[in-house]
Amino acid sequence: MAMAPCRLGVNVDHVATIRQARRAQYPDPVAAATFAELGGADQITIHLREDRRHIQDRDVRVIRETCRTVLNLEMAATDEMVRIACEVKPDLVTLVPERREELTTEGGLDVVGGKAHLAQAVAKLVGAGIEVSMFVDPERAQVEASRAVGAGRVEFHTGRYCDVPHREREPEFQRLVRACADAKAAGLVVAAGHGLNYENVVPVAAIPEMEELNIGHSIVGRAVLVGMERAVRDMVELIRFARR
Repeated sequence: MAMAPCRLGVNVDHVATIRQARRAQYPDPVAAATFAELGGADQITIHLREDRRHIQDRDVRVIRETCRTVLNLEMAATDEMVRIACEVKPDLVTLVPERREELTTEGGLDVVGGKAHLAQAVAKLVGAGIEVSMFVDPERAQVEASRAVGAGRVEFHTGRYCDVPHREREPEFQRLVRACADAKAAGLVVAAGHGLNYENVVPVAAIPEMEELNIGHSIVGRAVLVGMERAVRDMVELIRFARR
């Protein structure tokens, strides 16, 4: 029997990265989001960073107006970002760790160590009618803390699984499998992302508890060669294959 479908969230940040490299008006992540939806994306994901290195405030507002699926806004749990989210009202906010000097997000949010502050941010967002997910490492303690601060979802950081050599992946994969089971048992919606690509996504998509994958860099990289619709369709097909 086939498993329930697993949704695909397409992160269009790196379309904006190409634009910002020349401070040009193109390529437009708003247009990329539309083509991603045409290719079968269930969700559009964007990360508004403090340093505005790729996605800009204008992008967030226009994508909110044009998105026809679900808009997931990734952001740090700062007063500025909580204010912007409460004004723009994305369907979902994913709280992530953020350091100015990092190339990309380096790990999961430490919900265990930041419970008081994170609980306040979650309460404000939920009070504004926004669902909240915590981007965490696949650890039971982080799952339990995410539930304790009021989040209804977790997104597991898959960077370690993706970065190790193929022959060394199994321990990291099993760690992810256990965390997904813990999150589902806790009543949380289960998602994953970071570093997933066309070569490594199938085992993760096949985890029974997995409900959503957020993938950006690999899809945008493929889209440079074959177009956004085709790149998204190719990923959708891999995820569907994994759920058979």
